[in-house]
Amino acid sequence: MTISARVFSSSDTPVWEQFVATANNGTLFHERKFLGYHPKGRFNDHSLIIEKSGKVKALFPAVEIQSDGGRALVSHQGSSYGGIIVQQNLSFQESYDFVEVICEHAKEAGFNRIQMTLPPAIYQHTVSNYLDFSLIKHGFTYKKRDVSSMLTIESSPEKNLERFAASHRTAVRKAIKQGVSIRESEDWADFYALLKENLNIRHNVQPTHTLKELLQLKALYPEQIRLFGAYWEDKLIAGVVNFSVNNDVVLAFYISHMEDYQHLRAVNLLFYEIISWCHENSFKYLDFGIFTVNMEPNFGLGRFKENFGAAGVFRDTFELNF
Repeated sequence: MTISARVFSSSDTPVWEQFVATANNGTLFHERKFLGYHPKGRFNDHSLIIEKSGKVKALFPAVEIQSDGGRALVSHQGSSYGGIIVQQNLSFQESYDFVEVICEHAKEAGFNRIQMTLPPAIYQHTVSNYLDFSLIKHGFTYKKRDVSSMLTIESSPEKNLERFAASHRTAVRKAIKQGVSIRESEDWADFYALLKENLNIRHNVQPTHTLKELLQLKALYPEQIRLFGAYWEDKLIAGVVNFSVNNDVVLAFYISHMEDYQHLRAVNLLFYEIISWCHENSFKYLDFGIFTVNMEPNFGLGRFKENFGAAGVFRDTFELNF
């Protein structure tokens, strides 16, 4: 059976979306609706569709960039995760063949490097390391292995609370006693101002999205993207923007709070309520996001997430140079 790779075109959008919706590791970040919201010209899309005997078998959301004097094919930079999107019944042979055909395409198209970031294993409905093995077998190496904090959602809010460290349980009770309340919010502008200030003070960086882009994404995904706010005396003092990326995983994409109100322990209560919401809506995992940047760990941030009961999973970036 012939396996081939071709470049995505806009006419492929319905087929692409349908494949992502039923894939083993498809997420919101892989949908053309998400990849296409960016301003025209920001990315040079070079996504691939892998077909076997004329049927779509895998996808590789990717862009072309100039790198080290050459051209590189990399996981789509408008997405948190990339990798090769596959069906649930992926065989070992297929995974090997899919990687091989992507490498062949890249060489023939004149690329001198491939780079892809795989979603953590919890984003798969059926966990498999076939692709990891196949990438390494074809000469890929780890460019970096960042660590994301993952929490398994227990069968009841009480059991979830039991997973918290004693200090976090105390903080939840304190926040309630101090009058902090949690609710889903539409105060996007207030949250964004808080987020922007915090990122500037702590890291001297700007949010990944502008407020306009964030509101655009919310309009595109009204059910999957939600802002949860912590309020004290009707003032937003902390917030988390959650992306329900598939039927199993909720990703805490943005987390921010007011330093002046940190003593109220609003973030602890906020995550307790978010975890309860995840349980009520039958999600399996809450992804708190990475606490390493280019493999440099933030131990304090990692410990904070561990105290909710979270553990680390890899977010791997592979690289192959020709």
